[in-house]
Amino acid sequence: MTQLTHTLDDDGLATLTLHHPPQNRIGVGTSDELLAAVRAIEASDVRAVLLRAEGPDFSLGGDIGPWPEWSRREMRANFEHFMAAFNRFERLSVPTVVAVQGMCLGGGFELALRGDVIIAGEGARFGHPEQSIAIVTLLGGVYRVAARAGRVRALEWAMTGERVPAAEMERCGVVNRVVPDDELLDTATAFARRLAGGPTKAHAAHKALLRTWETGGTAAADDVMFDVALPLWDTEDTAMAIPTAVEALRSGSPRPRMAYQGR
Repeated sequence: MTQLTHTLDDDGLATLTLHHPPQNRIGVGTSDELLAAVRAIEASDVRAVLLRAEGPDFSLGGDIGPWPEWSRREMRANFEHFMAAFNRFERLSVPTVVAVQGMCLGGGFELALRGDVIIAGEGARFGHPEQSIAIVTLLGGVYRVAARAGRVRALEWAMTGERVPAAEMERCGVVNRVVPDDELLDTATAFARRLAGGPTKAHAAHKALLRTWETGGTAAADDVMFDVALPLWDTEDTAMAIPTAVEALRSGSPRPRMAYQGR
């Protein structure tokens, strides 16, 4: 039985759906299917991605059932495979939106953190339960939370395993916005479609600049800025948008909404 499926719509939106009842726990099969979905997206004309989950909870974390039987070699190989799949999703050049409902814990939280934008239902709760089995956040959760909310919060949440309400996660900068639970999927889908209709080459450039900044700081990002930015002038989107904006400025008219092609 599949645990994660993907669809590619004609309007440029890809939807990835976790469906591994009852808790959407993440195992080897999930990571295999995530990697297959990412490869399909990379080979397509997709312009934005929505990651969602079926059921009352986004995910309660990793499928720990097989862990006691794994040798250390198997364990490392499997976790490296999880990390590679998660990171490839994180490094997609198109915008990614994650819709989170219910519990979002452990590996599920670490997967959600790979998204560019997290939209949560008001009843959502986030947390690192790894401390309850005396391990660390194996897929980079603690330092990805630190990148968004700071070291102090990240360490506290990792050490306590507290299930943090969506509203606090929004206040601390981990979640982008919180919406009523019954509006979550519609809101997240509409936002993802809005991004799909935007200048996707520019979105990809911003993602690349932020990755550089995260690893090397402001100076490193400054060093690559024009290598990343100036090729945008060779795209059809920029060639169309800048003259149109200049014409609107000179005529005193509002800048028209552009129909970007992502080229």
